[in-house]
Amino acid sequence: MSSEKSSAGASSSEPIAAADTTDFDDPRQPLLRALKLGGGALGVISLVSLVAWGAHAGLPGLLGVVMGAAIGGGFVLLTAASVLATSGTSPSTTMAIVLGGWLVKLVVLIIVLLFIRDLHFYSHVAFGVTTIVALLVVLGAEAWGVITTRVSYIGD
Repeated sequence: MSSEKSSAGASSSEPIAAADTTDFDDPRQPLLRALKLGGGALGVISLVSLVAWGAHAGLPGLLGVVMGAAIGGGFVLLTAASVLATSGTSPSTTMAIVLGGWLVKLVVLIIVLLFIRDLHFYSHVAFGVTTIVALLVVLGAEAWGVITTRVSYIGD
């Protein structure tokens, strides 16, 4: 009678292999996918911006793009990375690390912006546009990664 298995190749009484559910049971999967998609989006935005601003403004445009992508994309990616790094800790520890990291990033950002404000080796427009576009696109890619990740959910 063992040859009378269903067309799927396994009977309904056989247990599902552990490898089949591992990805669905890992609560870190949405964060990992968010970082992967956010990093990819930052790479694409950086390349497109480098080509566009390099052709338009030359070396100052390229430098503005590199700085803008690092600041705009890095700000968002570091937040997701800090949540992932503290995913095994208590919620209060995660909150303290994320909020403390956000405060540190904000202070560093203000210092960097004050320092480079009067410098003219980079294109200020390329820097501003790339920073804003990187923030929006990376945040959108991370949000898309989180909401489209398939994970197991048990509700009331």
